[in-house]
Amino acid sequence: MEKLQQRVKEDGVVIDGGILKVDSFLNHQIDPELMYEVGETIYNKYKDEGITKVLTIEASGIAPAIMTALKFKVPCLFAKKSVPSTLTEEVYHTDIHSYTKNKTSHVVVSKRFLSENDRVVIIDDFLANGEAALGLYNLVQQAGATCVGVGIVVEKSFQSGKQRLLDAGLDVTSLCEIAALDNGKVTLVGEGEL
Repeated sequence: MEKLQQRVKEDGVVIDGGILKVDSFLNHQIDPELMYEVGETIYNKYKDEGITKVLTIEASGIAPAIMTALKFKVPCLFAKKSVPSTLTEEVYHTDIHSYTKNKTSHVVVSKRFLSENDRVVIIDDFLANGEAALGLYNLVQQAGATCVGVGIVVEKSFQSGKQRLLDAGLDVTSLCEIAALDNGKVTLVGEGEL
């Protein structure tokens, strides 16, 4: 997705430790037109798969997930990182470790909203080590639902996440693949190759 790649190159800020800050358009301030294009691109990949639910994790995955759900005309479900007092029914649950925050969260999804009849596409803002997507896949499996694929906005291809998802048998669609984050510079996969 050329527009997304351009925004990552122009507006992304590389932070020590292999972290890319894209808070000007993705995970603090959100560019709704760009997120709409993200949703449209993921929709076009999975539009013939009978998707019934879009699943993500709060909070940064919600913007691309809601736009994807809008295109599919299906509900967007997000895993909660804490159990609110209003969530009184049974839940599916798993632990997910965040690479960026170096924190493990116990996440939940109500059993009311995810069932064996669902065909799910998982959406996440970043793919590094694959923990979030694999955790969400675990929730899908607990429900007996089918995971049709995983849509990733930005993939750090130099980390193990994509391979871990592929090894789990998941179809992965990454819209912007980063080859390296070195010397304050973003290098995209395929950049500089003939």
